[in-house]
Amino acid sequence: MNKKQQKVLIRIIVTVIMIVVLHFCDFKGVINICLYLIPYMTIGYDILKKAVKGIKNRQPFDENFLMAVATVGAFGIGIYNEIQGQPGEYSEAVAVMLFYQIGELFQSVAVGKSRKNITELMDIRPDYANLCVGQEINQVDPDEVEIGSVILVKPGEKVPIDGVVIEGSSSLNTSALTGESVPRSVKSGDEIISGCINMTGLIKVRTTKEFGESTVSKILDLVENSSMKKSRSENFISRFAKYYTPVVCYSALALAVVPPVILLIAGKSAMWNTWIYRALTFLVISCPCALVISIPLGFFAGIGGASSCGVMVKGSNYLEALASVKTVVFDKTGTLTKGVFQVTEAIPYNGFSKDELIKYAAFAECYSTHPIAKSLREALDGDIDKNAVLDVEELSGKGIKASVYGKNILAGNERLMKSMNVEYTQCDKAGTIVYVAVDGKFAGYILISDTIKDNTREAVRQLRKTGVKNIVMLTGDSDKVAADVASKVGIEEYYSQLLPGDKVTKVEELLNNKPEKEKLAFVGDGINDAPVLTRSDIGIAMGALGSDAAIEAADVVLMDDDPLKIVKAIRIARKCLRIVYENIYFAIGIKVVCLILGAVGIANMWVAIFADVGVMVLAVLNAIRVLFVKKL
Repeated sequence: MNKKQQKVLIRIIVTVIMIVVLHFCDFKGVINICLYLIPYMTIGYDILKKAVKGIKNRQPFDENFLMAVATVGAFGIGIYNEIQGQPGEYSEAVAVMLFYQIGELFQSVAVGKSRKNITELMDIRPDYANLCVGQEINQVDPDEVEIGSVILVKPGEKVPIDGVVIEGSSSLNTSALTGESVPRSVKSGDEIISGCINMTGLIKVRTTKEFGESTVSKILDLVENSSMKKSRSENFISRFAKYYTPVVCYSALALAVVPPVILLIAGKSAMWNTWIYRALTFLVISCPCALVISIPLGFFAGIGGASSCGVMVKGSNYLEALASVKTVVFDKTGTLTKGVFQVTEAIPYNGFSKDELIKYAAFAECYSTHPIAKSLREALDGDIDKNAVLDVEELSGKGIKASVYGKNILAGNERLMKSMNVEYTQCDKAGTIVYVAVDGKFAGYILISDTIKDNTREAVRQLRKTGVKNIVMLTGDSDKVAADVASKVGIEEYYSQLLPGDKVTKVEELLNNKPEKEKLAFVGDGINDAPVLTRSDIGIAMGALGSDAAIEAADVVLMDDDPLKIVKAIRIARKCLRIVYENIYFAIGIKVVCLILGAVGIANMWVAIFADVGVMVLAVLNAIRVLFVKKL
């Protein structure tokens, strides 16, 4: 508990003690009134203050106003009874305030638990950066660090700005971002993002972004603005409370005045005391706290629980939409697969060895930045002597032509072999095929494949288990590669050889063919899928650490590469919606029954306290169940 909550708890305890003491005392008249006013003001002065403030601001109709009118009215009835020579029951008025404050304390603690998950994420905000200027190290505000500056990150410190490690090696704690406890190792040349905690070594980082554009700033901005995007349920409750409270206030006034007037006209006793008491009971019962507090709290808890697992949801409206997802469309590269190309096979021909085959291909591709070229260089056992590589010529859409140690090397696809009249052996395996020729003689082929992520097949299986009807894969790769990946991960519907614009068109077709109430989610790596992420009902960016495009375009951001997080995100959303609707039906149902009982005089103030505070506490306790997401 924070200090404010502790003060409220102390006031509650003190009030309970005073009520118990007064219950066993036999005071009457003015002394009795004054003594009960002490616990009443102790527990309720802030509610009365807020009610007066609301009246001054011409916005009186809220729960504070209802509590103030009901309890002051109850005191008024007690004073009237004292004047009539009957005992004044002031304990009910104090009890209304007491239990209302208990309910508010429950709500405050529940919000605190939800906020804790988000504030743990907010701890990624760095306080300073160690800027290296020559031989000196100056501790400065991260906002003052320019792109290209060198910063020093010591063990135990947060990485303040995105950059590249230029000196040293270390392990990084990324749990605040990803929800995973496994450290990530970095060395010289590796990219590093802000928000991680340096655990072991001393590293120097050359910054690649300003602090305002770094990963940590974008994530913090995402979290801070998530509450602004409300769900339909929250908007409904806000509109409901806006009209509901004035209606019940005027209804209570009518209940206090109309029946006594009718009784007077009929020549009977007006029974003002009875009808005013019923009206005050009606007011307490009608307080919409359970709905106004528990519904937003349910969504807030859902967002907080998701963030603790490394799932960033930009608003409760997206959480609500995520619960209705029945179609999931995956991009292939970087989403279902690791997006890291590796040489998986090298088959030499015509007397060449496997090492020679890879060597000639790697040397020829030594100046290329293409991922395929990178995978060839990584497969080479040894360094590349670029002085041995001459006359490099890139043949668009075909491959590379170069001179390596005086030999004419061709490395590329089938079209390159055909255009150079090289007799080659065709490979029908799935993947990217690099055919290599040396001095016009076919040397063999190299098979390069993207590896499938470890949890992809299980994620697809779990999605179907959660009730997702359609799972589709879109890719720009060849049909052969697409069919191979789809069969391995268990996806039946796929579309290949798509450009970014084609992916948008295909998603629009899928959107038009689905029922209106069902939602479509597109899952991409967030780098080149921004148009599709924006067009879909729900855009989910996977493995988005450091990806600006993902954080900007997606509605839900998964902070690591685990596809199973998609399943967890959908389950969290559905649990959240289920609990929200449970609270709506429960709160409205109990209140309607108690309002009818109160109007006819069956329900007294103690029943009203249960209908208001009791229902609110139960709804709040139900709402915070959303926080428990570890086993989902």
